[in-house]
Amino acid sequence: MGRSALWEWIRDLILMLALALVFRAGVAEARQIPTPSMVPTILPGDRVLVDKLFFRFDKLERGDIVVFRPPGGGKLDYIKRVIALPGEEVAVRDGRVWINGQPLEEPYIAEPPAYEYGPVKVPEGKVLVLGDNRNNSQDGHVWGLLDIKAIKGRAVFRFWPLSRWGPLQ
Repeated sequence: MGRSALWEWIRDLILMLALALVFRAGVAEARQIPTPSMVPTILPGDRVLVDKLFFRFDKLERGDIVVFRPPGGGKLDYIKRVIALPGEEVAVRDGRVWINGQPLEEPYIAEPPAYEYGPVKVPEGKVLVLGDNRNNSQDGHVWGLLDIKAIKGRAVFRFWPLSRWGPLQ
C-alpha cells in the first residue's frame, strides 16, 4: 500500500468515526436519498448528513435544503429546498419562481418549472419548499405551504458517494 493510499484510508476512517460520534449524540443523522426530486443537487442513492439542531443556532433561509414530514402525513420524510419565507409573496409562472414580484435566480434547478403556482402570500409559521427537479417532485406546488414545525433538520453535507463528498447548497 502506497503512502497516499494509506493516508486516504486513515482520512476515511477518521471521517467515519467522527460521523458515528455525531450520530450517537443525536445532533445529526444520516439520510439516503430515495428519489430524483432534488436532481441535480442530490442524486438518488446519495447519503447526506442532516443537522437536527440548526434551529437553535440559526434561522431558516431561502435556499436551505430541509428534511421534513410532508403535509398529510406519510411514512417517509421528504427533502426539498426552501424557496419562499414567511411574509413573502411567491408565484411560479413563465418557467420562473417570483418572490415579491422579482424573479428568483436558481442555478441549482434541473430545468425550468412547467407549471404555474400562486401567487400566494406565505403566512407566519409556513414556507414554500420545492424540489430542484421541479417537474419531477412532489412538493409545495402540489400540496401547498409547509408548516415550519414539520421541519426535522437541514441537509448540510453529502458523505456518499465519496466522489461527490462535500457541503450542500
